[in-house]
Amino acid sequence: MTNGRLIVLTGPSGVGKGTLVRSLLQRHSQLYLSVSVTTRSPREGEIEGKHYYFVSRTKFVQMVEAGELLEWAEFAGNFYGTPIESVKQGIQEGKLVVLEIELEGARQIRDTFPEAVRIFILPPSWDELERRLRSRGQDSEDAIARRLQRAKEEIDAAGEFDFQVINDDLQGTLERLESVLFVPVS
Repeated sequence: MTNGRLIVLTGPSGVGKGTLVRSLLQRHSQLYLSVSVTTRSPREGEIEGKHYYFVSRTKFVQMVEAGELLEWAEFAGNFYGTPIESVKQGIQEGKLVVLEIELEGARQIRDTFPEAVRIFILPPSWDELERRLRSRGQDSEDAIARRLQRAKEEIDAAGEFDFQVINDDLQGTLERLESVLFVPVS
């Protein structure tokens, strides 16, 4: 049985975190994706309890005040957070619990859960990151500009993480992530 661990993945919007996490989950049954709580509205195709737990701002604040969240942050006008109980349960069951979260939340985990393995996903280049954001076709020019400004700040923080992995090629990036995730813990 695997020793349970907390794995934190972060990086700027558009770097491919979601694609990498989905691919890792398909390839490795011992990985468990922690489902975040958010105050934003569901997007088309998102399922309650699978993609997020969608709650009101009032309920989110109550969860923060009750200490029910391992980390939380505000991003693009909405709150996001990680329920602590499901993380603890997954680790106790020997799972590698994966969090795909923003920089602010990752910094909180560094302080509250220092044994977590923290990985920062980097784009292959600035131009490629901008291309990926634009190719999504879901953001206004203003929103893209805000995401790019935030990306600069986030990339500057990459050195705070245990590992930095450049997402330049899906297969190669997955293999690099697997070499980090599946090393024996002493």
